[in-house]
Amino acid sequence: MGEAARTVRPVKAVWPVRAVWSARAAIGCGLAAVLLLAAGAGLRGALVVAVGVAALALMAVGGWWALSRRGPVRWLGVLLAVAAPAGAVALYVGGGTWPWVLGAVALWAAGLWLGRAALRSAGRSREMPQREAGPPRKAVLIMNPKSGGGKVEKFHLAERARELGAEVVLLDPDAQQDVTELAERAVADGADLLGVAGGDGTQALVAQVAARHGLPFLVVSAGTRNHFALDLGLDRDDPARCLDALADGVELRVDLGEVAGRAFVNNVSFGTYAEVVQNPEYRDAKAATVLAMLPDLLVGYAGAQLAAETGGRRLERPQAVLVSNNPYDAGDLLDPGRRSRMDRGALGVLGVRVDGAAQAADLALRGTSAEAVTVLVGREVLVTADVARIPVAVDGEALELDVPVRCTIRPGALRVRVPRDRPGTAAPVPALKWSRLAHLASGRTDANGGA
Repeated sequence: MGEAARTVRPVKAVWPVRAVWSARAAIGCGLAAVLLLAAGAGLRGALVVAVGVAALALMAVGGWWALSRRGPVRWLGVLLAVAAPAGAVALYVGGGTWPWVLGAVALWAAGLWLGRAALRSAGRSREMPQREAGPPRKAVLIMNPKSGGGKVEKFHLAERARELGAEVVLLDPDAQQDVTELAERAVADGADLLGVAGGDGTQALVAQVAARHGLPFLVVSAGTRNHFALDLGLDRDDPARCLDALADGVELRVDLGEVAGRAFVNNVSFGTYAEVVQNPEYRDAKAATVLAMLPDLLVGYAGAQLAAETGGRRLERPQAVLVSNNPYDAGDLLDPGRRSRMDRGALGVLGVRVDGAAQAADLALRGTSAEAVTVLVGREVLVTADVARIPVAVDGEALELDVPVRCTIRPGALRVRVPRDRPGTAAPVPALKWSRLAHLASGRTDANGGA
């Protein structure tokens, strides 16, 4: 007789106590907000909620008109966007319900915050693995003095880098220089680490050279937005702290995106945004240029008709397509533009098409869950159009590329040297689903530990 069969029972995961109680507190705050309105406003509670929802919808409609129209209709949209919330406040004050409304809003906001914290704690997210890395023998850092409004000079980055033994190449603000050529020359001269103090576009160019030669790459957050630095967990308020990686650093392996043979560290934009950044006036007058061009790009658009395809799914005629080096975590508009990990070996695809004020309102209220937004993930993205060449923004840099445009991902292609002591990346912010929150609050888990 053979060995007796054993029944293997799956081990259920246990939610962190903090996550369970945060979920319960979130639901409690939500219920308290409803009860407060019911108790304070009585039968007018439903009317109070209806006024608030109507004000939000009218604000979204007004915002859509302000962006997509010109002349009197644009000004009407601005007026509506301002008057809607002001009118709601006036009604609450006049009706004597404002204390209850204020209290309910505060409780609801606390519930949302606690709910997101609970789901984040229960997500069991892991940071990107890191390995020890000794100091470089010959580090070469390329610095753009104009980037970020002059951060190189403001934070004495060149002086600090030289004190740490690095060679600094300062770009000439008055001359057109080939950053890729400068990086290749540094490698030929024996550099064993390349770094950049500048914007994400310059970061991507040097990162491509570093990846090509298998060298570590150092990011200094001296640009304007520093999205790549943000997702690496670097200090964006004090770029000099990034230089600590020269003396005491660790190494991360991250993916590198490529579009038409050019690397990107953040994203590639097609459609509306790409059209805007092509305008030569955009750099000096961003807001005015956007307001001037958006009506033609959003309503009655006669430019290139785009299509994007990945993983067997296809987006038809989106107004904008964003292809990112790894998907963004945000499930709504409360925390956009974050990637907790950049080593998943996948591209994120975000397609947007807004056909009118109703969809604009839905987008404003529900973010990436709105009907106007399509979210995809794939290893390769193919963007086509009904013209031979289309405008493309690669990490914010304006280009024109031949159609079709192919975006790919190179998993683990880039060795990034970062300081051991850094603020750290945030855990993914999940989309707030009350059904999942209720399951978490119950303390029950399935066989795989899922909520």
